[in-house]
Amino acid sequence: MVTPVHRRPFAVRFRDGFTYLASRTPARFALVIFSGLIFIFTSLLSLPIMTATGTRAPLADAVFTATSAICVTGLVTVDMATYWSPLGEVVIVVATQLGAVGVLTLASVMGLIVSRKLSLRQRLLAAGDVNPMSLTKAGGDSPASRLGEVGGLLATVAVSMLVIELALALLMLPRVLLEGHPFGTAVIESLYFSAMSFTNTGFVFADAGLDPYATDIWFLSLMMIGVILGGLGFPVIYALRRNFLRPRRWSLHVKLTLVTTGILFLLGAATYMALEASNEESIGGDGVGNLAFQSLFLSVMTRSGGFSTFDTGDLNHSSMLVTDMLMFIGGGSASTAGGIKVTTLAILFIAAFAEARGNTSMEAFERKIPGDVLRLAVSVVLWGATTVALSCIILLQLQKEANLDAVLFDVISAFGTSGLSSGFTATLEEAGKYVLSMTMFMGRIGTVTLAAALAASQRRQLFTRAEERPIVG
Repeated sequence: MVTPVHRRPFAVRFRDGFTYLASRTPARFALVIFSGLIFIFTSLLSLPIMTATGTRAPLADAVFTATSAICVTGLVTVDMATYWSPLGEVVIVVATQLGAVGVLTLASVMGLIVSRKLSLRQRLLAAGDVNPMSLTKAGGDSPASRLGEVGGLLATVAVSMLVIELALALLMLPRVLLEGHPFGTAVIESLYFSAMSFTNTGFVFADAGLDPYATDIWFLSLMMIGVILGGLGFPVIYALRRNFLRPRRWSLHVKLTLVTTGILFLLGAATYMALEASNEESIGGDGVGNLAFQSLFLSVMTRSGGFSTFDTGDLNHSSMLVTDMLMFIGGGSASTAGGIKVTTLAILFIAAFAEARGNTSMEAFERKIPGDVLRLAVSVVLWGATTVALSCIILLQLQKEANLDAVLFDVISAFGTSGLSSGFTATLEEAGKYVLSMTMFMGRIGTVTLAAALAASQRRQLFTRAEERPIVG
């Protein structure tokens, strides 16, 4: 005998409805989860007890802060060290932890909690965070995206976050204690710094900010390690954990991520050294050793970390343009970083080199790359560029006195979830805060996820048209 729907317990009906929604369109389900989280944390941050003064935060600031936390961006419209109460700071840190898990993996975990098991659709949803192409009908056949490894990936996400953040906090604690803080305060600050580093968020809750550690190689190195580990991506961490000493077993995705990330770090550092050597307002004027280290720190943070030891607005215009490019690229796929991702950039360069050499196929590390990967990479870049352009146009129209360089810098920072600011974000009016919040949302959920969510189905064409080549270039 089947129990009527209206007589089933509410928890059972909720679980069944939740599972049904997740099984329909996984990408759209993930967007719903992410949007719901932003709504929940906006509601929480709107409570009077969340601010230091006990007054209700303006809705625009609550929305912006919740979006920046969930999207692990780090841009702020209020002083994080003084505006929020201790409870508000805890809520914001929790939001960054949830956002760092990743929109798709997070949705899968929530589905697992409610449904008590991972269905095939939910496993595909989690696999989408390993390889976003699995969200499309074409799918992906990377070894990292096999459904049998999804359980291991979810475990890696949880364990790696916990272990890495705790380890960083323990290593940071002695240095924070040297500042004269009570032990309890030092522990909290160490945990905050480690969490904000690994999640690539960039929020600073300490009253003195990063000023006490601006020249401390040990502390800043730990922050760079956290940002790099968070920006590599959980699939890379998962692969390295299993085959760290056996690089021959690394997948093409892992190799491309590591090589491209390393090249960008070094090129970025060398470029900043050349451009900022004479700029005493930023990192120049304190010797070659300090210039080299600060250049490397800046190169790491521009990719998504969001921390800065000086006012980013003091950079030369040439350096700001370089920073724009690095922030737009972002970090690794399925990581706490945003942007178009380093593998997207690598695919575009591989395709360009293959075309220049007259090769009919793209190859890297003795592997052939399918053509649909290139189409997806081009789509990601076009989506990202369109998002940045539209946001800049709207913000320039809303705030006519704003400077294009400053607006472009902060918009790309929002899209790439970097968190660095030229100072423009602090001058935003209410409408501008909502526009930049949407930009952060678009950057964090990923252009691939958004495209897959909008395309409910992929048409199957049963015929082909006559071929004709247009003139390109």
